[in-house]
Amino acid sequence: MQATLIGFSAVIMWSLLALLTASSGNVPPFQLAAMCFSIGTAIGVAVLAARPSGLRALRQPLPVWLLGVGGLFGYHFLYFTALRNAPAVEAGLIAYLWPLFIVVGSAMLPGERLGWQHIAGALAGLVGTILIVSRNGLSFDDRFAFGYGAALLCAFTWSGYSLLSRRFGSVPTDVVTGFCAMTAVLSLVCHLFLEETVWPVGAAQWLAVAGLGLLPVGAAFYAWDHGVKRGNIQVLGAASYAAPLLSTLILIAAGAGRLDWRIAAACLLITGGAALAAKDLLFARAPRSRTEA
Repeated sequence: MQATLIGFSAVIMWSLLALLTASSGNVPPFQLAAMCFSIGTAIGVAVLAARPSGLRALRQPLPVWLLGVGGLFGYHFLYFTALRNAPAVEAGLIAYLWPLFIVVGSAMLPGERLGWQHIAGALAGLVGTILIVSRNGLSFDDRFAFGYGAALLCAFTWSGYSLLSRRFGSVPTDVVTGFCAMTAVLSLVCHLFLEETVWPVGAAQWLAVAGLGLLPVGAAFYAWDHGVKRGNIQVLGAASYAAPLLSTLILIAAGAGRLDWRIAAACLLITGGAALAAKDLLFARAPRSRTEA
């Protein structure tokens, strides 16, 4: 139970990701990722400094590094790109389809069964996504197509990373420090070749970048890794459906979005569809004992 609660703390931190990213100014995506992951690396280094034996955790086979760095670097680059090229509320909700993808994907793992509730839940999430990206009825607004596409890709990236992490359940969480460090380096290289440097302006934007690195792009990764490897990943997947609603309400409260029937309906469809897909996980009946049979 403790590991599951630690994993859920990452969901709470991720609900701040959209607001903090939108508040970080015009810092290019690769530069922002390099800055934030450097702060996230510092968190792990501080822990390893107090426990030097943890350095052995960084000696992992290539597949572990490809999964970790690919998941962290790929997801956040796509997420930052989406928020730069689409409205924050809509892009954030599309990106937060990853809990639904985790539930549907876990149902197709060996030993699991894909039932009608998984299909119905996925379709409800799809309808919610259509409501988000539509502007005039069900027409697609071409102005934000690139941002919407990046948000959808980052949802697939993070759900795939989370599902595949179970395969490496014996890998200690200390290795996340290495994932963050490699992601920071890759982001810096891409920034130097592809972008112009734009620093945050004013204390508020610098605080937003620091907040990103400390929480949703820092501590959250360590908490999530611990939770999915040592806690109940199915309960974590179901609990993650709180993130889209929390994220949207935070953005609206901060004045970065407006609550209308489209956003409200999309919230209900995406979170409701995800809960339906996780019905068996949330309301599983305890097995009857032999004395009850």
